[in-house]
Amino acid sequence: MIRRLYDWTIAMADHPRALWVLAAVAFIESSVFPIPPDVLMIPMILARPSRAWLIALVALVSSVLGGVMGYAIGAFAYEGLGQPILTALGKGSAMEAFNTRFNDFGFWAVLTAGITPFPYKVITIMSGWTGMPLGIFVATSILARGLRFFIVAGLLWKYGEPIRDFIERRLGLMFTLFIILLVGGFFAVGLL
Repeated sequence: MIRRLYDWTIAMADHPRALWVLAAVAFIESSVFPIPPDVLMIPMILARPSRAWLIALVALVSSVLGGVMGYAIGAFAYEGLGQPILTALGKGSAMEAFNTRFNDFGFWAVLTAGITPFPYKVITIMSGWTGMPLGIFVATSILARGLRFFIVAGLLWKYGEPIRDFIERRLGLMFTLFIILLVGGFFAVGLL
């Protein structure tokens, strides 16, 4: 099933309404859909590099709005919707322990999930479930998703096809290392 969804998502990059499809994919990926919008963004930007920034903006806005939907699922429908989604993602058993510590590190959790390959939908639902302040959630989501989508867009705009393999295979690792260095830097200067 995942392979068919992936193939469908790639095929949509050539669709005349690709921006609308990207908006829909970015929106639902933030709460339930298993395929990240990058899979659609990459071929769209390679096909039309002059639209790289617009494509990244559409992905950002839609993803954050979808994140708010995920937050609402966690806040208002965790038992009926949120818990089954998290269980399907293999995260159900760790939720109680995670809940007790989540808000202590909520900013970092949202930032990390918004940038790295960790499923952002897990964090959106958890943010609502644990009662993370909505303003902090939205601001951190904008920062994280903006970094992710605009860096991808910038690399593709600047380097085109040669950077595609790097992005598809190693970008998650690079963002994870960036977060580790960022957190380490804050610890080093005593801000955490």
